Amino acid sequence: MRSQNEACSIDVFSTCPQSSQVDKAQYLKSVADVARWSEQYGCTGMLIYTDNSIVDPWLVTQHAIQQTQSLYPLVAVQPVYMHPYTVAKMVASLAYLHDRRIFLNMVAGGFKNDLNALNDPTPHDKRYERMIEYVTIIKRLLAGADAVSFEGVFYKVDKLRMTPPVPPELFPGIFVSGSSDAGLAAAKAMGATAINYPKPPGEYENESPGGRSINSGIRVGIIARDNKEVAWKVAHERFPVDRKGQLTRQLAGKISDSVWHKQLTELGAIRENNPYWLVPFENYKTNCPYLVGSYKTVAEELARYIGIGFRTFILDIPPSEEELYHTGIVFKHVFA
Repeated sequence: MRSQNEACSIDVFSTCPQSSQVDKAQYLKSVADVARWSEQYGCTGMLIYTDNSIVDPWLVTQHAIQQTQSLYPLVAVQPVYMHPYTVAKMVASLAYLHDRRIFLNMVAGGFKNDLNALNDPTPHDKRYERMIEYVTIIKRLLAGADAVSFEGVFYKVDKLRMTPPVPPELFPGIFVSGSSDAGLAAAKAMGATAINYPKPPGEYENESPGGRSINSGIRVGIIARDNKEVAWKVAHERFPVDRKGQLTRQLAGKISDSVWHKQLTELGAIRENNPYWLVPFENYKTNCPYLVGSYKTVAEELARYIGIGFRTFILDIPPSEEELYHTGIVFKHVFA
């Protein structure tokens, strides 16, 4: 699904299953399956989550690389977990061992309880300021053979050198949440792609994501079929209304200081006919909006997002190969 025409190009990333949601005996197979399906249906890469409740994303990345030929892992990086040198060393090592480019999805927040457990009380906006320094060190280490010295508010390194070197074509892409002003400012400072949990495309009629001055993308799920009635039937069967899930979502809102979470919660009162759908989010089945409908209808909505300026799409975890097949058809319709 790395698609392009004369006007623009887009990149589509799938998402790797989480170890907390898959039986231990099946987890490695599940990772391998989704990685291979993603590559088969043309995804640029695959997002690999990180938080306190799941296995280490770098070990999952190694497994995914070994199961594919060209898929780019998009590895979630939480600065409180490791020094920026360690991240740079992982990127350089994987490039050396596998000739594979790595993307980094920088995580500023997550659940406040996770951060508190790690004794990290840093306020929301300060975490983005810290991230800028963090990524600056990573990029300088990977950029060349010169030793890196840096002194900021949060990090200091002195004559630090990275070996093995990373070829320019394998230099990592950087993603970060662009939902808050602090996140958007960090994206600009880091030269990163700002990822949003989008509103319905009509909500952007009088604005553009990030002012078009930076690369922008969205996190969205897709359920599409040739017939819209079939698509909605699949959607309701996969994401039934769940009162327990609704209560869990309310609790999650209380322990998260993520701006995108608040924005989607407020959007829950908006009911459009088709295809923007927040029921999976409201019932705590996933953390992003869905687009549901016929191939043509969903493709038209994606085209509207592309027209606004979004060029990167991160899909929800695919439940089966079939869903990536149908999603691939949608993106073919976008540029048909």
